[in-house]
Amino acid sequence: MIAFENKPEIGKGIYTLPDISHILKIPYRKVRRWVRTYWDGKLGKKYQQQYSWERDGSVAVNFHTVVELYVMIQFAEKGVKTHEVLTAHQELAEIFQTPFPFAQKEVLDQVQTDGKSVYWRIDNVLVSMNGTRQINLEIIKVFFKKLEFDGEVVSKLWPMGKESSIVIDPQRKFGHPIIEGKNIYPETIYGHFKAGDPVDYIAYIYQISEKQAQDAITYCESAA
Repeated sequence: MIAFENKPEIGKGIYTLPDISHILKIPYRKVRRWVRTYWDGKLGKKYQQQYSWERDGSVAVNFHTVVELYVMIQFAEKGVKTHEVLTAHQELAEIFQTPFPFAQKEVLDQVQTDGKSVYWRIDNVLVSMNGTRQINLEIIKVFFKKLEFDGEVVSKLWPMGKESSIVIDPQRKFGHPIIEGKNIYPETIYGHFKAGDPVDYIAYIYQISEKQAQDAITYCESAA
């Protein structure tokens, strides 16, 4: 059985379902359905484990599960059906011996889709990850522009894209979204803005750029 370590640990991030809804900008009900039906359900049954745990009476997952949910959104936007993504997940999990294949750099560097199935490049040949291993030449490259890697696994998620200052790093502030380079929560900046403080004043008192302050405001205002 694939080794499975999924428990709350400092440095790995702890995210409740509302947290994920806010970070990925998708409805809470969809997040709850995906975690319960797919990660804890179909994939959890496959690996004989749950991806989630209880935290203060709420369901929570670790950083790599959040990343995998983000990857699933990318495939869905290209038109790939959920069962195709789950099948690909299981095949790649066996190849890499990890319950989090969609958080692996080697997987994300080579994974592609034609809008129907998920393909992975093996020896410069694209083969389908749906159990048939069919070769396909008409593909769409999937770009994971919001992810940053440290070695072979995803280490940071930029929920608004890397052009924004807001980053999620499980090594800092327990994985809560912060302004990059400053351990400042976006909500702190947004609180001042809602109270009527101008952006240039907020930037001055927190010693950040006006762009960083505006990024924090935009992030908070774009909550799902």
